[in-house]
Amino acid sequence: MLKDITIGQYYPANSVIHKLDARIKLIATFVFMISLFIINKFWPYTIVLVSLLGMVKLSSIPVKYILKGLKPLRWIILFTFIINIFFLPGDPIWQFGFIKITSQGISQAIFMAIRLIFLVVGTSLLTLTTSPIELTDGIERLLNPFKKMGLPVHELAMMMTIALRFIPTLLDETDKIMKAQMSRGADFESKNIINRAKNLVPLLVPLFVSAFRRADELAMAMEARCYRGGYNRTKMKVSVITKSDYIACCIQVVYLGIIIATRFI
Repeated sequence: MLKDITIGQYYPANSVIHKLDARIKLIATFVFMISLFIINKFWPYTIVLVSLLGMVKLSSIPVKYILKGLKPLRWIILFTFIINIFFLPGDPIWQFGFIKITSQGISQAIFMAIRLIFLVVGTSLLTLTTSPIELTDGIERLLNPFKKMGLPVHELAMMMTIALRFIPTLLDETDKIMKAQMSRGADFESKNIINRAKNLVPLLVPLFVSAFRRADELAMAMEARCYRGGYNRTKMKVSVITKSDYIACCIQVVYLGIIIATRFI
């Protein structure tokens, strides 16, 4: 299951989406997230689906690889689905004591499940098509206006990128520790929740130790290279807004305008 998590991973390719400026992709991600919360009907999700399929096609990332990232979140989606079905007030279809299923609950449960799936797939495209260095530069440039307010923009962007970058590393480390513990008799697949919780203790301790060790090694490596934050730093590759980026911006405006219009149709 750990290998199915795609958050923070970068999928190298030479696609149109990969070549877009990181700032444009960050803005596009925020626009996409906002659009999902603007939608209040079912049929506008067809517009989102077509847009997502177009983005996936242009990114040259296999659909199976993107959908693989949904597998670890299936329990969260299922939990949200169940909560909406049984606890949303409305016209009851079936009732047993205080537990009841309403038509509004079923509709809202399906609505929220679709929203969560689209949200995960859409936001995962950002890290899959943007390298950690490009992502850092993009966040830093977008937050540049806040420098006048004393916000440590470069340090903040670096922290966010390192956090994303180390997710796959920590997952690999977790997988190795789990296999080592299972070879010593640990049971992480038991149906007994209490036993599974107890077996997590010998997993979490070495994982935290490994995470702190990696953080210390990273700090030493940055100090050895005379890293001093964003003060007077230059870049080997300076990002430039191209014609493709302007076209992407126009598409974002049109997409958001269509989604907003659906609320009044």
